[in-house]
Amino acid sequence: MSNPLDTDAGSEMFASYENELKLVQADLNQKLDQIAEASGEQRKSAISNATQVLDEAIELLDQMRMEKQNIPSAARSKVNIRFRNYSTDIDEIKRKLKSLSDDRQALFGDRYTDEPQDEHLEQRQQLLSGTDRLERSSARLQQSQRMALETEDVARGTLGTLYEQREQITNARNNLQQSEGYVDTSIKTLRGMARRMATNRMITIAIITVLVLLIFAVIYSKFH
Repeated sequence: MSNPLDTDAGSEMFASYENELKLVQADLNQKLDQIAEASGEQRKSAISNATQVLDEAIELLDQMRMEKQNIPSAARSKVNIRFRNYSTDIDEIKRKLKSLSDDRQALFGDRYTDEPQDEHLEQRQQLLSGTDRLERSSARLQQSQRMALETEDVARGTLGTLYEQREQITNARNNLQQSEGYVDTSIKTLRGMARRMATNRMITIAIITVLVLLIFAVIYSKFH
């Protein structure tokens, strides 16, 4: 039997096909048991139904074969093992169904002859089988399209979020540049204030010096 589903190894689509194939396999095994116990028209009907389900299983394998190419190489080895196991299972079912179909005595009972069967009946069965396969393929195509649309919506939302984040980063950068301009202006203002303070200090020292000299001059003139 195939390995259990390793959700870390496969893509969503591969896992979806894998789950569907497991159900189809179980249905096929049940139909093979029914064929082995039936005969005549009932056996022919069971074989026709099993053939349709087998075609569906083969289509699912083809879908899985294409989908596993989208899986990262690091995880693809596990998926390849699972895929080979499924292929082996389906091949075994195909051989069993062929063996049961070739048992013409059980298929036709006492009416078995080497004469060709009703060609119109066979054509109708083939037409019905083709119609069923087409409907199943259409359903899987719609499912794939729905998942693609959901992925597109997620991508659109992600792009919108990235655009908002880009706007926020741009605004933050503009604010930073504006803040840097304010800092430069503040530094220039502080430098101007420092120069004015130095100038005022020198003027104050000069005034004090002149006053001290004047006081000494007045004192000197009184005693001479």
